[in-house]
Amino acid sequence: MASQGTANDSGDAEAKDLDAAALGPKVAEAIAAADAAGPQSGETVRVDSWIWSVRLVKTRSMGATACRGGHVRVNGDRVKPAHAVRVGDEVRLRHEGRERVVVVKRLIRKRVGAPVAAQCYIDNSPPPPPRDAVAPAGIRDRGAGRPTKRDRREMERLRGGLPGPGPGGGSGLGSDVGKDIGKTTP
Repeated sequence: MASQGTANDSGDAEAKDLDAAALGPKVAEAIAAADAAGPQSGETVRVDSWIWSVRLVKTRSMGATACRGGHVRVNGDRVKPAHAVRVGDEVRLRHEGRERVVVVKRLIRKRVGAPVAAQCYIDNSPPPPPRDAVAPAGIRDRGAGRPTKRDRREMERLRGGLPGPGPGGGSGLGSDVGKDIGKTTP
């Protein structure tokens, strides 16, 4: 029985070596370093640490905050930051207005480069919305000069700031400005 376990382990190692060799020598070295930094057999990795190490979030504290806010689900369940992740788990992360759906392929604890991080999960995320679908608000022509008050209000309205002109549509500034100048209080 023990010989079968080592045969499977060597077959897995050969498959990893073939994948790494196809990507290039630098990526192969990085993958080997990630494997060395990974957990030993039987150990687990925290979900906040894993989503940070595979570069789904920028910092580990952002990963922990996302978990506490209910934005991270493992196999459909909301999880706390210390939840253990295993190979084969489906991790759903809502971050920056987008949902990422990944399946864990490899456990790592330390943050690695982007090519190596991409080897640690299978990305089943829906495609992001096209960039041109979001109209840029407030872009002015180069050399157009300083915006007028009307231009500025139009830009703020497009951004979703202040309401348009009309009753109660102004900023409220300037309506009472100057009325009390020169008056003395008793």
